[in-house]
Amino acid sequence: MKRIMRYLAFVCFLLTSIYCSAQTGYNFKFKVTGWKDTTVYLGHYYGESTYIKDTARVSAAGEFVFDNKKPLDQGVYFLVLNKNKIFEFLVGTNQRFTLDTKEEDYIKNMKTSDPDNKLFFENMLFNMERHKEAEPLLKVLQDSTLTEDQKKDARADFNKINDKVMAYQAEIIAKHPKTLTATIFKSNTAVKIPDAPKKADGSIDSTFQLRWYREHFFDNFDLSNDALIRMPRPVYREKIKEYTTKLFVPQADSVIKAVDKVVALAKKNKETYKYSVFVFIQEYQQPEIMGLDAVFVHLYDTYFATGEMDYWATSLKKTLKEHAERLRKSMIGKVGPNLIMQDANFKPRSMYDIKNKYTILYIFDPDCGHCKVETPKLADFYKQNKAKFDVEVYAVSTDTSMAKMREYMKKMDMKWITVNGPRTYVGPHSDLYDSPTTPTLYVLDDKKKIIAKKVPAESLAEFFTNYEKFLKTRAANQAKPKTPSKT
Repeated sequence: MKRIMRYLAFVCFLLTSIYCSAQTGYNFKFKVTGWKDTTVYLGHYYGESTYIKDTARVSAAGEFVFDNKKPLDQGVYFLVLNKNKIFEFLVGTNQRFTLDTKEEDYIKNMKTSDPDNKLFFENMLFNMERHKEAEPLLKVLQDSTLTEDQKKDARADFNKINDKVMAYQAEIIAKHPKTLTATIFKSNTAVKIPDAPKKADGSIDSTFQLRWYREHFFDNFDLSNDALIRMPRPVYREKIKEYTTKLFVPQADSVIKAVDKVVALAKKNKETYKYSVFVFIQEYQQPEIMGLDAVFVHLYDTYFATGEMDYWATSLKKTLKEHAERLRKSMIGKVGPNLIMQDANFKPRSMYDIKNKYTILYIFDPDCGHCKVETPKLADFYKQNKAKFDVEVYAVSTDTSMAKMREYMKKMDMKWITVNGPRTYVGPHSDLYDSPTTPTLYVLDDKKKIIAKKVPAESLAEFFTNYEKFLKTRAANQAKPKTPSKT
């Protein structure tokens, strides 16, 4: 009988062990002294946004549970009560833990069964203490009435506090490398750039540090860790934007290489793969820097047209394609499509009939406020520089009204070719030239190749002056006899 009882006890133990090991999903047991009979929400970050994930009812004793069979994506989560964010906590690999605190001070009174969250809250307390130490020093450093010499001691003391923080975080990274807390600390740790070596002739390699920094920029930031997308600050977006905008020349070929490297590193994880491509799509859909719309076209061709992003972006694909095709037709370096539209006398006017060295395509709306500011500037440029740069303007009104167009032409003293966009013989101008806002300005050369776009009217004279210099320099270099290679 005893043997049977021991056997049954062993079976029960085994079944319990199997049950425990098979538990999946999340189970967060909270107790907040001071809360009772209310509803609380579980929220999380995603990039720049926040979302509600779950709901729980708080008992009279301040206890509540968030529970689900499906595990949560890792990252920083928070509680929401009465539409206010109360406090943050971590969701890492361990998703079954307790959090116990009091309403009068959530952080100081926090007790948790999760080692990762214990580190997370201990760090908050540590930072609070360092902030108290730094506060009077910051007042000195920000005092504009003091000289740099008078701030010397305060700066030294402030640097010591900063060193304490860095040493504290380095210790956590070393002792608890697999925790989400350590991952967060490491992702914020800058890589140390080595000194540039000397070349064979004894000179310093001036490009070494930039090349090294590009190569090692993400050593401490794992682009395939989607937990870094769910942070209180959009650190993932900031990190990849810093890489592509600050370490590379703002030219399409250079930026495309940088973007592709980021995406390749993120591709190990479907979520980071999706997010990195999405960030770049947003960034280069309407870039501020001329010519970088070619990056958007590359993104569409590489990651959407190929089907790579079909696992999340099928409904978005058509819109992206339409935008990419508009950009493709009107990218710098491309020959701009011809426009044939009716002028104020209902006469068809072809943009390709313009034989000047340069053509300015100016797309405007007579009712557009910004157009009313830019058009007089373009008119002034035209009067002063038409002959100097051999330029003609082909202005397209986006409004159907001929009366409005004629009145606008008269009021703005528009002496160039002005046509009515809707009265077209070649299709909508917006399908041929990307012009989501008005005014939009393109510059084409004598072969109707697009050489600039979205240049402010007040900057046109400077643009043409610099472009003419560029042409002369290029012609001079091409005219130089090439040195024969040694055989």
